[in-house]
Parts: sequence; structure tokens; C-alpha cells
Amino acid sequence: MGTEGDDFRVIAGRYRLEARIGRGGMGVVWRATDQLLGRRVAVKELALEASLSAEEARQQRDRTLREARAVAQLRHPHIIVVHDVVEDGVADDERPYIVMELIDGGSLADRIAARGPVDAAEAARIGIDLLSALRTAHEAGVLHRDIKPANVLVESGTDRVVLTDFGIAQVAGATTLTETGSFVGSPEYTAPERMSGARTGPASDLWSLGALLCAVLSGESPFRRDSLGGILHAVVAAEIRPPAQAEPLLPVVRGLLERDPDRRLGAAEAERMLRAFRETGRTPGPAVPYTPTQRDVPHRTPPLSPPPPPSPAPAGHSTRGVLVAALLVAAMAGAGVSAAALLMHGGDGDGGGTPTSSAPGPTTSASVSPTPTVTVTRGAATSPAAANSHTAPSGYRLARDPAGFSLAVPEGFTRDPQGERVFYMSPWDTFRLGIKAADPQTGGPLAVMSRSAANGASTNPGYHDGRVTRTTHDGKPAALWEFTWNGFSASEGPRHTYDLCWEEDGRMYDVWVSAPVGKVAEAREYFDVAVDTFAPT
Repeated sequence: MGTEGDDFRVIAGRYRLEARIGRGGMGVVWRATDQLLGRRVAVKELALEASLSAEEARQQRDRTLREARAVAQLRHPHIIVVHDVVEDGVADDERPYIVMELIDGGSLADRIAARGPVDAAEAARIGIDLLSALRTAHEAGVLHRDIKPANVLVESGTDRVVLTDFGIAQVAGATTLTETGSFVGSPEYTAPERMSGARTGPASDLWSLGALLCAVLSGESPFRRDSLGGILHAVVAAEIRPPAQAEPLLPVVRGLLERDPDRRLGAAEAERMLRAFRETGRTPGPAVPYTPTQRDVPHRTPPLSPPPPPSPAPAGHSTRGVLVAALLVAAMAGAGVSAAALLMHGGDGDGGGTPTSSAPGPTTSASVSPTPTVTVTRGAATSPAAANSHTAPSGYRLARDPAGFSLAVPEGFTRDPQGERVFYMSPWDTFRLGIKAADPQTGGPLAVMSRSAANGASTNPGYHDGRVTRTTHDGKPAALWEFTWNGFSASEGPRHTYDLCWEEDGRMYDVWVSAPVGKVAEAREYFDVAVDTFAPT
């Protein structure tokens, strides 16, 4: 039973809790002293849900203690050492506590926040240590299920990487709290099979590690969005675009962020590839070559494959939109998220790289033609004329544009044609989504984007940090142009633009999104969805 001594609480007659050093969804972590052995320790006080009955609370305590004892059997230099598991309290209010080694140092998330992202060599070192730790845990039948920078400690003075917080770990053969109906974890780092409620295994932890590598290299998860709905869509359906900083480790990142867990890169192979990078400066490909299952449209680097498609749809109907919708519904069910929760969430000089005409400003009206009728379908494409029709994600509408294409645009965006370019503008023109269709040009998309980038300073005031990347779109040659510029006025401020150009059915298409530099995450989502759902009509 807990007692008070020297103004500190003592639990189990032995561990003196002295100061809180962390708090999370699963409980509070204390700096403490083991008075029997005279050593400093960390003690995690696990929270019990107030809504549980006495029997349910007892079952939760039993599961927590059983799993904590299993983790305590793990012995690895990069897994937190569990010294003891105790219960303390009065009658039905007994709480479980996990006594662990005290690591002098903050989390990987703290390090990134204070010092910024790490370089590829350091990311590889972190990845090697965590992969080795996961191999040990998985061989013992323990899944972590919440791998993220906040759950990785970095010891001061030694830089030892330590995987901690097995609070929602799953032990082989045990039923866990999260299997009773509620989702526990961090969506930005959660594998798509967990989002969809499918049975998960070691591969789910490896997906999370792939997202973590992107985060330590760039400062954020590649699935970060401004809403839960956006995160779910990014994880289960949108094309995955690793950050540019991940390019040195791209074969590993691509392999870990494979949506099909059966094809995902294994821990031993990923560790081998990272060790090779540390030794040679080059990352080899996997022993079994990676073969994407779907089109490649990278964020600066090649994307990763989406989930395998469902069984073929009848001729003349696209399965892509149905797949996206089905995965989102499954994800909402697996995460305990309602549809209502999801709903809560540049040729204007921005892009439109084809250099055959000047770039009008967002308020240019001289070339604006009368606005024709636009067919809008909310949530699904119901027009019978669309072999390539797509389903719009939650928060978007499918616009069948009279200029000869369809795509999903965010709710609230309005159409604004400007000569040969069509824009969909957010209120106050904060976000500008542009589309242009033209005849193919000499050299193809890469040459077009390269010429546009060369002229970037003349069309985009304060143009800088421009980069053109060769890629593909639906298996067709494409080029991605990304850059930052100063906007059209001081009041508008700096902006960032994503611009993809490709050829399809004898036409050249250009889709871009520009936004204030402080809103690039939201702009990237709009860009991803626009490119993903675009189809000529």
C-alpha cells in the first residue's frame, strides 16, 4: 500500500516516487528511487479507465501485468529494462506499476524538436538499433504497436537508442485492451492493416519504423495531415511520398512503407541494408527486388505501392474510388472513428509549368471566359460516362469539369477559369488548385518542367529552392516541379507550390497546388488527392 515519506509517495513499500517526467495516454512516468537497492529508477503508473466496472478493471490490470511481465523477459541493449511489476492501492483501486531503468536523456521527438532532423547516417544508426530491438521482441512473441519518436529515448552522453513504452504491446496468445473495441496508438505511425481492423503481426511494427525514419530525417511523419480524416486517407489510400531527405535510405523506406504486409521489408533485411549504407554510403536494394504494385508519383522521390486492389469491377467501372472509400470505412471502424468526426476536419504564377503562355495572377480577369456549368458529385461519381470516374474522399467533392477532366477538390473551393487554365480556389484564395491541358511538347514532361523551372524567377516573384524530379504517373512519364516563392504581394506572403506534369491519351496535363508556406501539409494533401483522382473525360 502506498505511503508518504519525506513528502514523496512510496509504493509497494519500496519505490519512492519523486517527480513526474512524462505523461501519456497510458499513464504517468515518475522519476523514483528503489529504496531497497538504493538506485534510481523510472516508474510507470498505468491509468485505469474510470468507466470500467470492477471486474473489467481487474481484467485490465491482469492483462497489463501479464504483458509487462512478458516484456520484462526481453534482454536487449536497445529495449528498456523492466526491473519489476507491482500493484499498489486499496481494494478495487489497486493500480499496476512498471518499474524500469531510468534513462538520462529525452526522447527522439524531443531531440528533433530541439535540434532539428538528423542526417541519413544518424537515421541509419537509429534504424539499425531499433530493428535489432524489434527482432528480439518479435522472436519472443511481443509486438510493440506504438513505435514513434516519442517512444524512443536517447541516452545523454552515449546516444544509446532505447525503445520504451510497451504500454499497448501485444503478447502472442493474449487478448489485449485494444482488441475489445477501442483503438490505441498514434495514427500517423500506424500500419494500414491495423487501421482497417485486420489481424496484425510483426510487419505492423516495421511500417511504423518506416514512418519514424521519415520523421527523424525530415521532422515529421509522411502521413501528418491537419485532420484525422486526412491522416486516415494518407495511411490507407493516398500515394505515399517519402520526404526528399529520405532519398539516401529510400530502398529501406520504400520497403518498410509497403501497404501489403506480406510484401513489406523484413527486419533482418532492412537492418542489412542500413548497415551497408553505414559502411559504404550507398543503400543496396533488397535481396528480393521491390516491385511496386501501382503507379508511381513521388513527392520528390518515388512513391510506394498502395494496397492490392479488390477483385475486378465490371467493365467500364473504376475500382480506385471504391477501394479508397472501402479502406476509409474500414479504417474508421477499426479506429472507432465516426464519419461525423471525419467531416470536422500553379499557373497563377504558382505552377502550371507549360511555358507556352504567361502566368496570370490570381485576380486576373481579362482572360476569364464565362463560367460554364460544372457537374459536381458529392462522395461518388454517378455520371454514366466515366470509365475513369473516381470517388471523392470525405471532405471533398468530385468535379466533372467541362474542360475535359474530373478530379476531387476540397469542399468550399470554387471554380475560376483563367484562359487555358482552370483554377479551384479556396475562400480568400489561400489555396489555389490549378489544372491545364495542352498538346504534347518537345522533350515531354521533364523538358517542360525543366524549362519552366529555368524561367521560374520571371513568373514567380522571389522564386527559390526549385527542384524538378523525373517520375511517372499511372505508368506514364511525368515530372514533378516543387518550389517556394514570395507570392504576388507582401500581404499574400511566401508560398510553396507542388506541380505535376504528364502525358496521357495524346494530351499533356499539368496539375498544381500552391499555398502559404505555413500550410504546406494541407496543400500537400490537396495535391495528393487531386493527382490521385484526376481523370480525363
